[in-house]
Amino acid sequence: MENMNPQQAVQLLVPELSSIIQLRYRILQTIAVAGPIGRRTILDTLKISERTVRNEIALLNDQNLIETSQKGMICTSKGYGILEELKETFQEVSGLGLKEKKLAKTLGIKKVIIVPGDVNADPGIQQLIGKEASEFLTSIAKKDYTVAITGGSTVASLTNFLAPTKALSALTFVAARGSLGNEMSLQANTLVSQFASKCGADFRTLYLPENLSETAFTTMVQEPIVKEVLDFYEDIDIVIHGIGSATEMAYRRDSSETIIKMLGEKNAVGEAFGYYFDEIGEIIYRINTVGIQLEQVKQSPHIIAVAGGVSKAKAIEAYFKNNAAQQTVLVTDEGAANAILEK
Repeated sequence: MENMNPQQAVQLLVPELSSIIQLRYRILQTIAVAGPIGRRTILDTLKISERTVRNEIALLNDQNLIETSQKGMICTSKGYGILEELKETFQEVSGLGLKEKKLAKTLGIKKVIIVPGDVNADPGIQQLIGKEASEFLTSIAKKDYTVAITGGSTVASLTNFLAPTKALSALTFVAARGSLGNEMSLQANTLVSQFASKCGADFRTLYLPENLSETAFTTMVQEPIVKEVLDFYEDIDIVIHGIGSATEMAYRRDSSETIIKMLGEKNAVGEAFGYYFDEIGEIIYRINTVGIQLEQVKQSPHIIAVAGGVSKAKAIEAYFKNNAAQQTVLVTDEGAANAILEK
């Protein structure tokens, strides 16, 4: 008889146990991330019957894993503990653990963390990506580390899960780029202050337009207040960044029609750090940006990339073909992971 662990033995004896664990874990996880919520949100998110939701909610309530009020359902401390205890088991029985290993090998990087679901189908999944990324950041942070942060909604999702720790409070968060369009809440300058506030840490901003003329760029980088931030980029310990779709990022930057047309003609699919690349990962255009450069990112010992949704699959795959460092850890969702692996 071949050697097997207890989990495999149980799976053979009670094969239906796997689906029950996955169902209850996902319901509890959804309540933990999105609560307070009602049953309708769970129905719409997990695409399961109302009867099933009603029965499972009653069980979770009886076990004191959730609480229900007029505002909706929330996860209890006991529930959060169960989610943490069963995280590895869920990754195993759901097949996500195996997908993580396959995707890391496919992309040629250190590690991949996959959360269940698809951001495009359920925007709430972005919070799961933020939770996993913040936990990974907490696990690698050390006193006096500098952390460069780009903007974007997925990077912003880490904010809800940060809290002061001895290591996090001793970090310095640095904006990895200047301003981008008019979305102030999602810009790197805004996020570094929010990250620092949540962690009780220090931060540095870079209040400059991201896209400058050559003359303006040469002048501004000599300014002491700008040079101080640029000097940080030479010795960054951790980089946290998103990966964007090329066309979407070009419009967010208010790029000219000429640039947008050029990106279309050259089949640009993704963007990161102001670099646009095609499906095979070739850089086809870069903006004249005041911010961390790709070469500086690759020198960082720790890199955390966050991006999810099946619509981002091409951009993620393209970025990792030629541009990402091997030490990168990607936090993504099942929608993007499946789209890449199925190719």
